[in-house]
Amino acid sequence: MLRFYFSLVMSAAAVLACVNVSAQTLALGRPVPDFEATDLKQGRVFRLSEHKGEVIIVNFWASWCTPCQAEMPSIEAYYRKHQAEGLQVIAISMDSAKYLPTVKKMAQGFSFFTAHQSQAKVPDFGRIWRLPSTFVIDRQGVLRKNGHEGEPEVHTELLETLVTPLLRMP
Repeated sequence: MLRFYFSLVMSAAAVLACVNVSAQTLALGRPVPDFEATDLKQGRVFRLSEHKGEVIIVNFWASWCTPCQAEMPSIEAYYRKHQAEGLQVIAISMDSAKYLPTVKKMAQGFSFFTAHQSQAKVPDFGRIWRLPSTFVIDRQGVLRKNGHEGEPEVHTELLETLVTPLLRMP
């Protein structure tokens, strides 16, 4: 019986180690590995490596997610206010492919970069297990907010206290 429990614990530990390997590459205060996504509206490709010197908000969302829908107007307003200061927003929809027409329609209302998970190569963000999930990357490419931790939703106060100081840094 003891051997069974030991085997069970070891199996669980192995599974957890495999699950967390990808997410461990993203750590606060550490550089974010390069990623890319293709915009739904214009087909432009965003590569993090081409945006050094800019502050990047990466937001994972879905069309059916009520908190996601609630935060999008704040993100849009903040982006419009600060984009000239070197702010980029990349919103990646986690909707299934059958909802792609809905996502494309919603994306038309956003002035920031919007992609679908099928057109995004973001393996180092790990498994996105809650929505919304927002990550913030500073001008040097360093992670300043990990969407796997802390407040899941983004609101104006959080943007002002977390992102605005990053925009003011060289």
